[in-house]
Amino acid sequence: MKSLAEMAVEVLSCADGRAKTALSHAYAAAWFAARNAGQPLPIGTATPPDFPARPDRPELLDPRDVPRRRPGGPAGRLALLHAVAHIELNAVDLHWDIIARFAHQPMPLGFYDDWVKAADEESKHFNLVSDRLEALGSHYGALPAHAGMWRAAADTAQDFMGRLAVVPMVLEARGLDVTPGMIELFDRAGDPDTRAALEVIYAEEVGHVAYGSKWFNWLCGREGFDPKDKFHELVRTYFPGTLKPPFNEEKRAEAGLPPDFYWPLAETVPNRT
Repeated sequence: MKSLAEMAVEVLSCADGRAKTALSHAYAAAWFAARNAGQPLPIGTATPPDFPARPDRPELLDPRDVPRRRPGGPAGRLALLHAVAHIELNAVDLHWDIIARFAHQPMPLGFYDDWVKAADEESKHFNLVSDRLEALGSHYGALPAHAGMWRAAADTAQDFMGRLAVVPMVLEARGLDVTPGMIELFDRAGDPDTRAALEVIYAEEVGHVAYGSKWFNWLCGREGFDPKDKFHELVRTYFPGTLKPPFNEEKRAEAGLPPDFYWPLAETVPNRT
């Protein structure tokens, strides 16, 4: 019987996006089938790769070298969807990586339930966006992509709490800020199918941020840290630069992120009452 950590490493080691997400779906289904039967799979241990396997395309470029396109036109909308697909594929790997890389940490089974579910949903998100790219005459890999997406994982490879702080509570929380604007863009463009795909992503990403907040706070309680102070310390250590408003305060609050966590890290701090 494969352990969950071994399954995670297999997903990380699969290069093709569609094959990776199919494997992710299959292993998530196996995990939850065993959980529902009252016979959870062993967590085990395994050694994840430093970098997940990737297809030959897209070409990965330094962020400064990724071509900028106006988001309003057809080419800009395709470029935006391609960037979202790239983010979602990296998210699949990030969620399986936290399982494999930190499997030695003693955690409740609920921790694994949450991140397996998140990985399963990110796999769905990648396929939803890839389907829209193909319906619009393109595909994932047709355009260059951001080479720095794995930086947060590499920087926090030895810091469990740092990983939780930076990936779900900063990077995925940023998705809550920007996705409503993307939904509006495709709505104005008369593309209800892409709008529907983005609305699914938007709704489910709230849960992923919430998982990060929940387990970060849980670990702070176990270790005796003040969650807000520890969050500020870790983000300043591992996240380059400052957080960028405007923030989606309603959805961040729904995900368990209060304003006093992120506003002190913002590039501009307004007078708040």
